[in-house]
This record gives sequence, C-alpha cells and structure tokens, in this order.
Amino acid sequence: MGTLRRGRSCCKAEGEASLAHRKERTGPPTISQVAAAAGVDRSSVSRAFSRPELLRPETVAHVKAVALKLGYVPNHSARALSTGRHGNVALIVPDVANPFFPPLIRAVQNEAERYDFCVFLGNTDEGGRQEEKLLERLSGQVEGMLLASPRLPEERIRAHAARKPLVLINRDVKGIPRVLIDSGSGVAEAVAHLAELGHSRIVYVSGPAASWSNKERRAAVKKSAAELGLEMTVVPAQVPSFEAGRRVVPQLLATKATGVVAFDDLIAQGILAGLRAQGLRAPADIAVVGCDDVLGAATDPPLTTVSNRSSEAGKVAISLLLDMLNTGGVRDARYVLETHLVVRDTTR
Repeated sequence: MGTLRRGRSCCKAEGEASLAHRKERTGPPTISQVAAAAGVDRSSVSRAFSRPELLRPETVAHVKAVALKLGYVPNHSARALSTGRHGNVALIVPDVANPFFPPLIRAVQNEAERYDFCVFLGNTDEGGRQEEKLLERLSGQVEGMLLASPRLPEERIRAHAARKPLVLINRDVKGIPRVLIDSGSGVAEAVAHLAELGHSRIVYVSGPAASWSNKERRAAVKKSAAELGLEMTVVPAQVPSFEAGRRVVPQLLATKATGVVAFDDLIAQGILAGLRAQGLRAPADIAVVGCDDVLGAATDPPLTTVSNRSSEAGKVAISLLLDMLNTGGVRDARYVLETHLVVRDTTR
C-alpha cells in the first residue's frame, strides 16, 4: 500500500511538472485561446482588433478585456502577411515644432489607437522635397496617409493619392478627401475689429508662399479691407517663426500702418518682441492680431488671434482615412471648420 501511494504521488508530481513544462513551451497566448476564453470564434477576435466597426461595441470590449487578462498582443506582422494590412498610417506635417500641430498630432494618434492603428509621423521642415521623400519612403509601410498643410504642387499630391489612400488637411484639392480650417472667416472678423477701433491702414504679414492657409488668409484680409475702405499692405515673413516675426518689424513700421494681421501666432509673437526692442508696445503704438490661437493667452500682452481647430481637424481627417481603408472607396469629401476672432489685449 505504501509503495502504491508513493507511486501515485510520483505520477502526480511528474504530471504537474509535465503540465508546467508544456505551459512554458506554449509561449504567448494565441488568438485561439482568446477566442475560447471569450466564447467567440477566431474571426471575432481578429475583427475586434482590426475591424471593430463590424462587431457590436460590447463584443469588442469583452474580447479586448479577455485578451488583456490573458496578455494577448495582436501579431501585426502576421496580419500584414495574411491581409496585406500593416495597421499603420502616416501623418506628415510641415513643422512639428509649430504649436499648431501637436494638438492635431495627438488627436490623430488617439483616434487611430481606438482602431488599433499606429501613426508614423514625418516632419518636412517646410520643404516640398522632404515632403516628397517622406511620402515615397513611408508609402510601403503604411495603409494610408494624412498630409497636413502640404507644400507640394497639386499634380504631385494627386500622384500620391492615386497610389495610396490619402486625406489632406488644409489643402483644397478637388477629388481628394480634405479637411479645411476656414481661417478666412475669423480673419474677416479681425479686419472688421481693427476698422471698428479706428485703424485705416493695416498690414498682413504673410506666411509660406506654398501654404493654402496663407493664400486664404491673405485673400480674406484683402477682401475685407477693400469692403471697409482700409488701406492694406502685404509684408512677407515667408517662414512661420518667432525670428521671422522679429525680422519684419522694420518693414512693418515703414508702412506707417497702425494695425497688423499676422499669418500665425508665432510670427505675431515675434512682432511683439520686435516692437518692444524698438521701444513700442501693442496696442498703444500698433494693434497686432495673430492666427491659430496657439500662443495667444501666453504672450505679453495676451494676443488677439483667430481661433484654432487643429485638434478637431486631426480627428475628422483620421476618421475619413480609416473610413476609406475600411470601405475601400474614395469620396470627394470636403469638411470645412469655421473660425472666429478671440479678442485679447493686443487690440484694445
């Protein structure tokens, strides 16, 4: 009897050791194990991570909760081999350091993450050549691309859109899905505001020549000034930066204008600093208006500017791109986000 008991104990220990060894050899949990634990089939687990819109939200939440508990991580490389889908999208911006773009980037990344997509970020330093290079290099690694404030000519944008799903932000190209922040409406308010304050001679300090937003803002200033009987001059800053704003102050003062609308807040901030260096202040000596409202509350004095909707633009744009990837279709979608003037101390 004693021998029999020892034999059973030995067999049990060997069985447990064997089971432990088998567990060690199994490695990370598989999609089949997640499906069994969640009580769904393998395809439901796959869709929960790659095509969640095809399942009920509660099913997606349940599958992902079980997967998290088991420590399951989707194999994107295997998915790419079997479906041709990498689970990656690209976002290319002209200047990652410009405060306009971080909220847009964050919105894109947060929305992409909801659908288990990763975002590859590219920075062009305001250069069309670098933009072209990034589009070429990233196209083989992503399923679709977002191009924010592109500097490339229209024909090159169309060529890239013909090869890979593409959505534009702040560039109006017919036939390509795009999201546009209509700063023209806010800029028109800014010109009217300056006119109400008694300014009869104003300056528009322009941004990059290839920028769609710059063209829209310049046209809005020109149109509104003509309607209100104001004299309007353009001074080119060319690069949207603090230093560019500082450099244009002598040209700006030479126009004898009493009101300024800058292409963006960075240029406007530089103008404020340049004015101080000349012993001048806004609004006592000259009224200053920026665009995009990314630095308005932080400048000294607080900057009157046109509202910013970059975060919303990013969310709409990535939603458009994911819809294209899921349906396989391309719509001539054109979303326009209106803006308004935010009055602070530089025009009072």
